[in-house]
Amino acid sequence: MAEVKPFLPAKLICGLIFSQEIYFEAAEKTLVDLFGPVDLKSPAFPFDFTDYYAKEMGPELKRRFLSFAQLQNPSTLSQIKHQTNRLEEELRNKFQSEGRVVNIDPGIITPSALIMATAKNFAHRVPLQDGIYAHLEFLFRRHSIETLAWTYPDFRQKTYHAFFLEVRKIYLNQLASRKEKNQP
Repeated sequence: MAEVKPFLPAKLICGLIFSQEIYFEAAEKTLVDLFGPVDLKSPAFPFDFTDYYAKEMGPELKRRFLSFAQLQNPSTLSQIKHQTNRLEEELRNKFQSEGRVVNIDPGIITPSALIMATAKNFAHRVPLQDGIYAHLEFLFRRHSIETLAWTYPDFRQKTYHAFFLEVRKIYLNQLASRKEKNQP
């Protein structure tokens, strides 16, 4: 019988789509309260690959990514997605908006992949818990990223890849440090 081992801790990231910096800043503050300090923040990328969110959130949307210093148990990803969904609603109410003012997409980085959480089912998505699915976004190779047939168009951008490769480098250093200290 194969020995069951605990999961390797994962690197939490959140992608935030927003139209105004004030919305991003409010979301970032609460995310830090929930998940601890940010160790890397991406620049604001234009989010213009789809108009899916434009009716609800307005034109000229941007996306930024946050990487959190504190590693997470990957089995908590569905709980984190529920927390970010609640935060979206809290911010909608705070800013008295009819629609969301920020869309927050949490995910985890493992040594080999970026996995995003979603409430939308599809053939290639794996059920996690309580209506949340895992979406394998892309794979990490030694010094590059391999996109998949279902990788979202914006996640195919080299500018995103540079950010995620840097986050992975930080993460691998964290894992090596834990190993040196004999932490699981």
